[in-house]
Amino acid sequence: MVNITISQASNKKHEGSMTESDQSIHRPTNNLVTPLLTDLYQITMGYGYWKSGRHKEHAVFELFFRVNPFKGAYTIFAGVDEALSFIHHFKFTKEDIDYLKETPALCNCEDEFFEYLANLDCSEVCVKSVQQGTIVFPREPLMIVSGPILICQLLETTLLNLVNFPSLVATNAARLVIAARGQFGTVKVNNQTPKCIEFGLRRAQGPDGGLSASKYCIVGGFDGTANVQAGKLFGLPISGTHAHAFVQSHCDLEDVNHLTLTNKNGGKVQLLPLVLEKRMKLGQLFGEGWLNTNKGELAAFVAYAAAFPHGFLSLVDTYDTIHSGIKNFIMVSLVLNDCGYSPIGIRLDSGDLGALSLQCREIFNDISEKLECPFFRDLTIVASDSINEKKLLSLNKNGHSITAFGIGTHLVTCQAQPALGCVFKLVELNGKARIKFSEDPIKTLIPGEKRVFRLYDENGSPQMDYMTRIDDNVPQVGIETTCFQPFKKDPVKITPSKVDELLIPIWDRSDGAKSRIIGLMEARESVISQIKHLDSGLLNDENTVEYKVYLSQKLHQHLDEVQHELRVRG
Repeated sequence: MVNITISQASNKKHEGSMTESDQSIHRPTNNLVTPLLTDLYQITMGYGYWKSGRHKEHAVFELFFRVNPFKGAYTIFAGVDEALSFIHHFKFTKEDIDYLKETPALCNCEDEFFEYLANLDCSEVCVKSVQQGTIVFPREPLMIVSGPILICQLLETTLLNLVNFPSLVATNAARLVIAARGQFGTVKVNNQTPKCIEFGLRRAQGPDGGLSASKYCIVGGFDGTANVQAGKLFGLPISGTHAHAFVQSHCDLEDVNHLTLTNKNGGKVQLLPLVLEKRMKLGQLFGEGWLNTNKGELAAFVAYAAAFPHGFLSLVDTYDTIHSGIKNFIMVSLVLNDCGYSPIGIRLDSGDLGALSLQCREIFNDISEKLECPFFRDLTIVASDSINEKKLLSLNKNGHSITAFGIGTHLVTCQAQPALGCVFKLVELNGKARIKFSEDPIKTLIPGEKRVFRLYDENGSPQMDYMTRIDDNVPQVGIETTCFQPFKKDPVKITPSKVDELLIPIWDRSDGAKSRIIGLMEARESVISQIKHLDSGLLNDENTVEYKVYLSQKLHQHLDEVQHELRVRG
């Protein structure tokens, strides 16, 4: 979002040359994102425009959605960074053109059309967009693409592909984060705000689905990902420990008898004898149960500690969480602590996560007190196992001691809703409004190019979004504004305490007016801040309130006039 009192990017001419910011626009992350990543009918329509000599007529398209996902009251817009990369690097290759010439649908098109495509780029296109990580609502344009109708039409499918899933994932992630730690981050566990880590690559819809989910869950508020490729490409924090297979692969303590560790004095020590000493001491203090833990699991923990003494976090539910896993973890952790290392914690991946986490925390606290080892009180407890929004809310309601959640399937596949449903519609051609009319008001377009403003109250909370015609008056702080709901006659009056304009120019090759697309972590902080200022009713799972998107008086009147004209023409 850009406050309207702040000047926009410079409009200084650069005569088509690449600016420094142009050069920094990377190619799309996925090399499949090319002009051919489109529906065939975009190209057949393009030929139709070209054949009739209309291909350069000035068009305005708007990208928006009609209904919030997950039966919720808000959506988080994401994917604009990849959209900008696509627009900047839009170019048909010779191989692309050769392929198109051979397709049955296009093989009879004139050669001059393919020559036109071969030289086509986005140098005559202008794009305005909502900033990455902005909370948005139905009906309002998220991107406005204007320019020659043929090239704008060719951008449609790819732009929708590049923002639909990222926005869905970012929204899903935000809902999970809110469920885990509350609107204001006030849910505390062991004096910590629970973290959310993305674990879903193996369940995602292909490599690109997985990478996109890992990337854009960060915008929604996640703290990191297990996806190493996402860490490399996007500079994201990555996290991971070991799987059950690592525990299962160890059967005998003799397998780890040779492993050594450098202690805090710089000397080499054999790890297993020290662990067995701790085991014997714990058995004497707390009973024989400490001597009867699974030996293969203990061997695995010794091996993992030898490999990662600075990052010792063990999966403790392979055989028996309470009677084996947690005890074996404690034995090894005591030795690591003696050697000068700080164990991280445990991960639970099955069973009653809430109850098990409370039991584990109680054991840690008991060991901390009886053995005078305070570090046990601060250990992390990670939980995974098909975590979704409902399970998070239930855990908070019933009590738990989980300080980090590994969330996979329900995040990356968006099981609660498979698609967002953004659309790309023509709203103006050659300066005249265009409308798609429907008996269903939700599918009736609001015609003409528009501006979108967010109006806030004195507490900094958004009150409504306000759409105007491009040549309309701008809402002003402290001045009463009259607005209308679409297709309703009764006006509403509001006096905003703050006004933001949501749509900013991100691509205008002809005069260099571009705004920086903020990075993932910056977008994440923006989302967290916006959520804190939302009406809590928008976040309520039950009886969710509706955030209003209103029209200016001039736009409302224009909508009525266009509808009336359409009816008159039959």
